[in-house]
Amino acid sequence: MPITEQDISRVAELARLRLDEATVTDVTRRIGDILAMIDQMQAVDTAGVEPMANPLDAIQRLRADEVSECDQRESFQALAPATAEGLYLVPRVIE
Repeated sequence: MPITEQDISRVAELARLRLDEATVTDVTRRIGDILAMIDQMQAVDTAGVEPMANPLDAIQRLRADEVSECDQRESFQALAPATAEGLYLVPRVIE
C-alpha cells in the first residue's frame, strides 16, 4: 500500500506540524523510497541464512574489571551541608 500525500498531511496534522505542499510532496516521495527499499529487502530469500548478532566473526576481548579510584565518599560528604548514615540529606520537595 503506497503512502499518499493525504497520509503525510494527516500525520502532520496529528503531530501538530504545519507543512507546506512542497514539503508534503518531498516527504511523501522520500518515505515512498524508504518503503520501496524495505519491500526489496523483504523480497530476499533468507531461508538458509542463520541470524547473527554481529556481522563480524571477531570476538571482543574485554579487560578485567579493576578498581581505578579510591573511595572518597567521606571526603566528599565532609563538603556537603547535611548527611546521615552515608547519604546526602536534601530539602523535602514533595509533601
